[in-house]
Amino acid sequence: MTAGADDPVLAHPGQDVGPDDLGQPLLRMTGIVKEFPGVRALDGVELSVLPGEVHCLLGQNGAGKSTLIKVLAGAHRPDHGEILWRGEPAVLASPVAALRLGIATMYQELDLVPGLSVAENVFLGHERSRFGFSRRGAARAEAAALMRRLGHAEIPPEREVGLLSAAGQQLVSMARALAHDARLIVMDEPTAALASDEVDNLFRIVGELAADGVSVVYISHRLEEIRRIGSRVTVLKDGRTVASGLPAGTPTGELVNLMSGRQVSTVFPVREESAADERVEVLKVEGLTRAGEFADVSFTVHAGEVLGIAGLVGAGRSEILETVFGARRPDAGTVSVDGVRLKPGSVSAAVKAGIGLAPEERKSQGLLLDLPVAHNVTLASLGTYSTAGFTDRAREMADSRAVLEKLELRPADPRRLVGTFSGGNQQKAVVARWLVRGCRVLLLDEPTRGVDVGARAELYRLVHELAADGVAVVLVSSEVPEVLGLADRVLVLREGEVLADRPAAELTEADVLDIVMEGSAATELAGVAEEASS
Repeated sequence: MTAGADDPVLAHPGQDVGPDDLGQPLLRMTGIVKEFPGVRALDGVELSVLPGEVHCLLGQNGAGKSTLIKVLAGAHRPDHGEILWRGEPAVLASPVAALRLGIATMYQELDLVPGLSVAENVFLGHERSRFGFSRRGAARAEAAALMRRLGHAEIPPEREVGLLSAAGQQLVSMARALAHDARLIVMDEPTAALASDEVDNLFRIVGELAADGVSVVYISHRLEEIRRIGSRVTVLKDGRTVASGLPAGTPTGELVNLMSGRQVSTVFPVREESAADERVEVLKVEGLTRAGEFADVSFTVHAGEVLGIAGLVGAGRSEILETVFGARRPDAGTVSVDGVRLKPGSVSAAVKAGIGLAPEERKSQGLLLDLPVAHNVTLASLGTYSTAGFTDRAREMADSRAVLEKLELRPADPRRLVGTFSGGNQQKAVVARWLVRGCRVLLLDEPTRGVDVGARAELYRLVHELAADGVAVVLVSSEVPEVLGLADRVLVLREGEVLADRPAAELTEADVLDIVMEGSAATELAGVAEEASS
């Protein structure tokens, strides 16, 4: 099934939930238009959500998904169009108005306050009070109950949110949405920072919500999740609805074609490896240790080699990359580039040696959101654009535009503020920084998190192009097939310990999971033996 740019596909599958099954839609958005200076982000979008359904919203980065959910959340006012809530016209003038109506939004880039506790974040804006006095005890009790419902009673309500992992913070965001007793919850890439068991738990919660009549608008670039959890699918492209009411089981090729307007292969590109005796050792890590995070981590990466790091969330993957980059100081161990040992805990030393990092949390760690894309892209290379204290802005803009066009960032306007781009395009801007710099070692932490199918294929090709040019690449990903598909060699971690270092060609996804689970079982048995001996 295909559609032209102006003709959305309308399908009401007999085997899936349809409008006739549940009656009047809970939400109907028609002809929604939203313009920003020089950009029409939404161009007549249509969306209809039924009571108790999980309605999946698909589209490439820049298709308008983020803008649409901000309209739905009351963060943006549409320029044209109509919103009906339970059949009645609704004006979502602010986020508070949307929440009062019963619409809660969980953003991909979490909007939590790191310095506040779990309970304070959960009830931020609708604090528990009586006679003007804050009821902190009641808030903590309710927050604890919500965390138990989410299957994570081990996260105490008084814990400071900034001390939680990315997955823990995502759970707090979910608890906050549930605290509003919403009738519609918008989830933007909710599994991006979750391990597989946490994803299962999330899907259980979503199923329970749907069974209670709560509707969910679910946004994900992982098409296997759509089939597993979705009822119906709406596809956006270039700010327009190109498909509406498709069954969640629609074939991948059809969905990709609708999103991109072209056939996109999801197969990892094949490249030839250099002979082992022709390789040059670029990055060497020896005995790297940080108490409580990882211990005695050693590996080497050669020119033109892609090293993948696999393991569960919390295994120490990101912490290792940040320590190699100098953002964390090790307690022991060394990092060397081209045989030269780097000063520990020094980002400037790492960058000068040719190491670049695309961090997992791109918004808070990798970008200056209030600056143009060009300034973000050239941030690590400012010296090359300055002469006698003056910056060559024309060359800076030209180089930025060239790399943005190579990465197909939409729109490829180096003057646009990076904070106005979608999450996937922001990721491209971070990678672009190190392409301009020309690094020897590129550390990629969850590079395709929140990135659509088409952009993933582009990033996959880019990784292999960099390797072909002699760059040493270290890749961390929560998706084991991605690690195996891109890497030459794979490290498998558990709780900060390297359990295996093997060629990717000798491993399957089941092998990696077996290694992790064997390590878990060994740790558990060791604990039992120690307890018995005592």
